[in-house]
Amino acid sequence: MNIMEINNYRALIQYDPEIEMFRGEFLGLNGGADFYASDIEGLKKEGAVSLNVFLEMCLEDGVEPKKNYSGKFNIRIPSELHEDIANVARSEGKSINKWVVETLNYASHP
Repeated sequence: MNIMEINNYRALIQYDPEIEMFRGEFLGLNGGADFYASDIEGLKKEGAVSLNVFLEMCLEDGVEPKKNYSGKFNIRIPSELHEDIANVARSEGKSINKWVVETLNYASHP
């Protein structure tokens, strides 16, 4: 993953070949906050500036900066995969929910 943490906020970093710069975009915000630089130090500096401007605007407007997530989401999967997951979870003595949460947590924090 191309994730950079700036002041406890995560930003996705991607290279933009058209302008030959790196672009950062903060994740999980209630609005857009992006930044550009040609190197890591520049990304950190520009990211901090962009984040501060965004947070100041949120404060002025009375808006919560971070999105709120319910902790629930629905997915559709093939019935065969559902059966496989149920069998694996049961073989480990877990509910499907617990198995999926553990699997997703492991995948999202390599």
